[in-house]
Amino acid sequence: MARFTPFLFLVRTSSIVAVACFSPLGLKFGFGLARTEEYSYSTSPPFPPPASGPPPPAGDLSGPMSSPTSPAAVLSHPSPGRHYYLAVDRIQFKMRTLLELLGVVADRRLPIVICVSSRDELDAVCAAVANLPFVSLSPLYSDQAEAERASILEKFRHTTTHWNQTTKATDIADSSKPESVGSKLSIIVTTDACLPLAAMAEPPLTARVLMNYELPTKKEAYLRRMSSCLAADGIVINMVVGGEVATLKSLEESSGLLIAEMPIHISEIL
Repeated sequence: MARFTPFLFLVRTSSIVAVACFSPLGLKFGFGLARTEEYSYSTSPPFPPPASGPPPPAGDLSGPMSSPTSPAAVLSHPSPGRHYYLAVDRIQFKMRTLLELLGVVADRRLPIVICVSSRDELDAVCAAVANLPFVSLSPLYSDQAEAERASILEKFRHTTTHWNQTTKATDIADSSKPESVGSKLSIIVTTDACLPLAAMAEPPLTARVLMNYELPTKKEAYLRRMSSCLAADGIVINMVVGGEVATLKSLEESSGLLIAEMPIHISEIL
């Protein structure tokens, strides 16, 4: 059997790099986030990717990930909630992708809530994010003292109020400066069990960005994360790995939401 050498195709943007690997046997697409300071390098592939062939099975990320909703549906029914997914090739790259994404948005000093599904993942995310010098991190634990929890929630709401007032009063180009909205990214990491409770008179966090580091499997959990954490004009970023593609599509269909692929230029949605 003849051997073929894959061809690497690199596209550089101001803050994000997309890499595609072409071979006669198919196309593999990898999406990564990074700060880029070097000059761009781009060529055209020596041959186009195959135009036909059987589609990959559900949940397979070996090929380009398509939106769970057709382009026509997205165009004719724009999603007011602004929901996006970010495909991660392998689970071992997930944490690094999260840290790089936070680095990309660091200058905006956004109020962010990161949701996970278990205490183990909460501990892992906190351990990694705590090492970032531009982050002010506050985890919510189920066994947290009531006074400490109340202080964390109140401080975060104060931060979101200040950020919203600042961005409304300032031109968007100037609001990207760190000194205009605060010194650090304000981040809360929480599990579903520790989300703010209306029954306990805890108002929503109204974060600018909700990151689902772990995708909930049920519509009710997804919607509760939104109502408890997200501002009316906020955005949701869902990190999706491998077999979670089917879960994402199920959430989209059952909730009536449109979840689009996160754009290469993330500044377009912030």
